[in-house]
Amino acid sequence: MKYAILKNGLITFVCNQCEKAMEKKEKTPHSGLVNVPFCKTRCGVDFYINTGHSTEICGVLTENKTFKTDFFEFFFFSKAQGYLLLNYKRIELHDNMVLLLSPHQQQEWHVCEANLDYTFLIFREDFMRTFLADKFFTYRLLYCYQNETPPYINIQATAMDEYIRLLGKIKFELQNTTADSYNIIVSILYYLLLIINREYASIYHLPANIPKNNYAYQFKDLLEQHIQDKQRVADYADMMHVSRATLNKSVMEQFGVPASHLLKQRLLEALKNGLLFGNRTISQLSEDFNFSDPSHLMRFFKQQTGKTFSQFADDYKNGIYD
Repeated sequence: MKYAILKNGLITFVCNQCEKAMEKKEKTPHSGLVNVPFCKTRCGVDFYINTGHSTEICGVLTENKTFKTDFFEFFFFSKAQGYLLLNYKRIELHDNMVLLLSPHQQQEWHVCEANLDYTFLIFREDFMRTFLADKFFTYRLLYCYQNETPPYINIQATAMDEYIRLLGKIKFELQNTTADSYNIIVSILYYLLLIINREYASIYHLPANIPKNNYAYQFKDLLEQHIQDKQRVADYADMMHVSRATLNKSVMEQFGVPASHLLKQRLLEALKNGLLFGNRTISQLSEDFNFSDPSHLMRFFKQQTGKTFSQFADDYKNGIYD
């Protein structure tokens, strides 16, 4: 049975199970998904990874109306309904879906958590970097820091069973740590991330070629760091000490689009987030991103989206999402 409650000035429709979870959460302090504790294991090592069943964290997705995290979040949904607003995009949730979220994305969950059945996996990027010499590993995963294709895959129940089996092995090592648990956990995680990547590439028909160099991944890494102050491909080529043509060729081979396209999409994402969630004016955004004047910024935004800033913001407020 669903009914309406008034909380923080908002009317929300919830079911009895969710209301009980909310009451329990209010009585018992909960760290929430925003600040998931990566506890020291019994061997005294910090493992920046965690996995478990949805019943262990029921309530954390809707604890805050909107939030961001600084770690990767994967949700392996056996049963799901409702939707997630991820930045400014609406993602419908359904059974046998793997949702792949990268750090620092704005999340707003519209779900009844008691009706969800999923296994979660969270980890920080530095957890992998301490084990792998390849500092661009996460950028090699086509679903990480992705703006072009959806951050999820739909899979068969048998594939879901295999993923959850692997997560169970990670959980066992976290709960029963020995001297070699860290190596075992990272090995399983490495394998899991790569088989998901293979499935993701197949579903969305993405290039999965062995790279000749790291230029494309280095470019994506630098975009995350410098998109606010550098908006020309030539600037990134200079930082990497390669020609613009060499950089563009590498990006085309790995991602199937020109380097300028990746740059513009990342810039648009940053602008939209600043407008919707940073409460920045157009003049402030123009200054933040080093546009010569606000009219130049408005012209760029209209050319790329087909909308003015005001139209985009109004559409979002009215439930019209990209």
